[in-house]
Amino acid sequence: MKKTTFFLLLTLISSTLFAQNMGKISEGKLIKSSILNKDVRYTIYLPAGYETSERTYPVVYLLHGYTDDDTGWLQFGEINRLADKAIADGTIPPMIIVMPDGGVSFYMNSYDGKEKYEDFFVKEFMPNIEKTYKIKAKKQFRGIAGLSMGGFGSLNYALKYPELFSAVAPLSAAVWDDTEITNVPDDRWGGVFGQLFGRELKGKDRLSKSWYDNSALKMVETKSADDLKKVRYWIDCGDDDFLTKGNCLLHIAMTEKKVPHEFRMREGGHTWDYWRSGIIPALEFIGKSFHQ
Repeated sequence: MKKTTFFLLLTLISSTLFAQNMGKISEGKLIKSSILNKDVRYTIYLPAGYETSERTYPVVYLLHGYTDDDTGWLQFGEINRLADKAIADGTIPPMIIVMPDGGVSFYMNSYDGKEKYEDFFVKEFMPNIEKTYKIKAKKQFRGIAGLSMGGFGSLNYALKYPELFSAVAPLSAAVWDDTEITNVPDDRWGGVFGQLFGRELKGKDRLSKSWYDNSALKMVETKSADDLKKVRYWIDCGDDDFLTKGNCLLHIAMTEKKVPHEFRMREGGHTWDYWRSGIIPALEFIGKSFHQ
């Protein structure tokens, strides 16, 4: 009887300690956007102790990939479990992780002005989030990351708004050079890219102002090294990924401009196994920006 009581007590203590190390996930949160003229969903991770603490926290905006939504990093990436463990063992600092629903917008303003997701994110979403939650609303304590389409968005935001982000960590970022874009099959262009950069464009006509305004390679080429150095970069792409070429060209372009960055090419492809294994090192890199 005594052994049974001791075992139950030990189990209760273990369960309590485990629960204390668990962050809180909230899904289905909504922000009303006047820019997009609709409600936008987001999912948010609040670290263990958030509700009882009087402190404020750094924030990372974590962007999903094409055809996923704001729950992608939770459902398939297991971000809450991975972040709980990494915070508990000191690998990353306690942080708030915000995951907005970007649809298939690539997080950009479309060429025709009908979809202004970038404007929404910068002018409405971030300010609203940072007023609603206990966030250190300063560049030093703000990072951004994402996979594939989310890598495209996170990289572009960091390049366009270096005053907003201390670090960026694109995983398997959707980065293409001009040749790849001009050679995209017409059906794929119509299904994926046309709504973004211009419908029914072929060949070099696709190299429009809208394309160059949102091309990470073009921005690295045209921006000064001093401007580029205002953000810390972590670039990670698998050696079997169809986006390997663009990520390698990005690494080369930054190297030629002597822009400090971390470049990782690990074994793997465009898969959740790859992103789950890569997200904590990426957040660890971003987390170092939150320290003096």
